[in-house]
Amino acid sequence: MTTNALAHLQTDPVLAQIIAETPIIKPAVSFADVPEADRLYLALLESIVSQQISVKAADAIFRRFRMLFSETADAEGYPSPAQLLLKTTDELRAAGLSFQKIKYLQSVAEFALANPLTVAHVANMTDEAVVQYLLPIKGVGRWTVEMLLMFVLDRPDVFPVDDLVIRQKMIRAYGLTETGKPLYRRLQEIAVPWQPYRTLACRYLWRWKPVVTVS
Repeated sequence: MTTNALAHLQTDPVLAQIIAETPIIKPAVSFADVPEADRLYLALLESIVSQQISVKAADAIFRRFRMLFSETADAEGYPSPAQLLLKTTDELRAAGLSFQKIKYLQSVAEFALANPLTVAHVANMTDEAVVQYLLPIKGVGRWTVEMLLMFVLDRPDVFPVDDLVIRQKMIRAYGLTETGKPLYRRLQEIAVPWQPYRTLACRYLWRWKPVVTVS
């Protein structure tokens, strides 16, 4: 995070107030302790395991999933794509994975065997190009890729308008009354001046805790 980025975002008076009320955001890249060549692959596996369940449950299942490969995984303790595809459905189910998530994890592995799935390969792609590159993986949608762009690839100007919390916080902060497509258009309009630092703006919105007024 730079002083320039904060100064730029604070030209929006509503966002400036949110920043003032919110603890300082520290730079952080998910899986920073994982070799860069494997970071994107592992993040995709974890994002699929985490879908539609609590953080606590996801952590427990992902830990059990990795333990399935404790004797065959690499030094970092997670399976290569080939090792993942060797596991049977019953073995993967034993870790607490649903049949659907097993299919999705296998899709990640199949994609990684057929296509480069490294930070270096996508480094020179635009954000939208990365989205389109990864969307063919079953179980991976735009929101999932946007989270990877923000927290794994450290892209500075991502605005995940489909994120429910971002929408709720912006509706609250800006007093919006629109719904449906008009709401989405209004959210995009509000975020335009935040460019090229929309990722940082969203990180503040996620952490912001609006003051509840009692009448």
